[in-house]
Amino acid sequence: MPNTLYIEPFSGLAGDMLLSAFCSLADAHEELLSLPDKLHLPDAKIEIQELNKNGIACRHIKIIDTGEHSEQPHTHSHGDEKHTHSHGPHRHLSDIIKLIDAAHIPDRAKTIAKDIFQIIGESEARIHDIPIETIHFHEVSGVDSILDIVGCALLIDRLDITETYSDPVCVGHGSVNTQHGLLPVPAPATADILKGIPTFKGSEQGERCTPTGAAILKYLSPRFEEAPSPARAIAYGPGQKDFISANVVRLSLLEEHSETASSVMIVETNLDDMSPELLGTEFQEGLLAAGSIDFHFTHASMKKGRPGLLLSALAPAKSLESVADYILENTSTIGIRYYPAKRRVLSRRKIAIETEFGTILAKESELPSGRSKTKLEYESLKELARKHNISAIELKRRIQGS
Repeated sequence: MPNTLYIEPFSGLAGDMLLSAFCSLADAHEELLSLPDKLHLPDAKIEIQELNKNGIACRHIKIIDTGEHSEQPHTHSHGDEKHTHSHGPHRHLSDIIKLIDAAHIPDRAKTIAKDIFQIIGESEARIHDIPIETIHFHEVSGVDSILDIVGCALLIDRLDITETYSDPVCVGHGSVNTQHGLLPVPAPATADILKGIPTFKGSEQGERCTPTGAAILKYLSPRFEEAPSPARAIAYGPGQKDFISANVVRLSLLEEHSETASSVMIVETNLDDMSPELLGTEFQEGLLAAGSIDFHFTHASMKKGRPGLLLSALAPAKSLESVADYILENTSTIGIRYYPAKRRVLSRRKIAIETEFGTILAKESELPSGRSKTKLEYESLKELARKHNISAIELKRRIQGS
């Protein structure tokens, strides 16, 4: 069944942490042991480690490369991903895509994995200012990173994650050793992937969020809001390093939640130098198409005594950017403001009512008391009134009076 995921990255995010937590949520440890074979990686091996992080018992997915191309084990201080991984032949994105396409896993899992690698590839291309097809993947081309990403994709598909919420991400601070030398934390690729995602540094030094962890989060496209319902299942994914605080990520599957209570964004701008005719039907239809739930105009007194309008649009968090872009592109304003708001709406359904004048559509809403109220749909009322050559208000009076 479809599931809603809640991510709490209070200690950071890394591929192995997410894989370990997803594996516990799906109870898929035994199945995951065969993933190297499904990816035709005979030199890779998966082990399940029992760890304890500040009193939290959790299971860690350890990936080992025993191949002839692997170098002497060494570490990249990826904070939460203290790898001892191989760097066999560096792979291009096309090499990784071919490997995924040939894997014995569901097609949706393949698509998810390729999308995650695409996020990383596009970021690397921007950072190095070279075409994506020429990118040599370094850290994320090792078998451990490939298995982290493909394993997460497999379990996202298995759990049927259709909606995700998340807290801000701990990224750490300081510097990190990479193939390109000493870089600031977060590393450039990680910072690029995390654009638009709320983050915080945390109190302890070190890299707490890796490109792999950031890309998986980016793919899930979470809402950064409070969880809308209680958790029904919780799992922890540990990192290998130990910090003063528990080095784990917590994932929760949430109870089904009602859409009658939710968080939305209010997007506003003041307009005093634009013809009202340009804010008519065409503009309003475009605003709704951009993702606005509803909108209204309020008359306002502007500077220099000008009469103006306040445009207020209601939008879900996931549509904030598209709604804001639409307003900026299609009005004379040079700035907008937005802020979160809570809303509560009644559950409702559309019904058809048979009357002596014909069938009319209506909306029936359920009140908190359990009673219901009905509102005739105006467009349906108008069409029926036209057929009977009477006004809509007269037809409404007759229907409600009958």
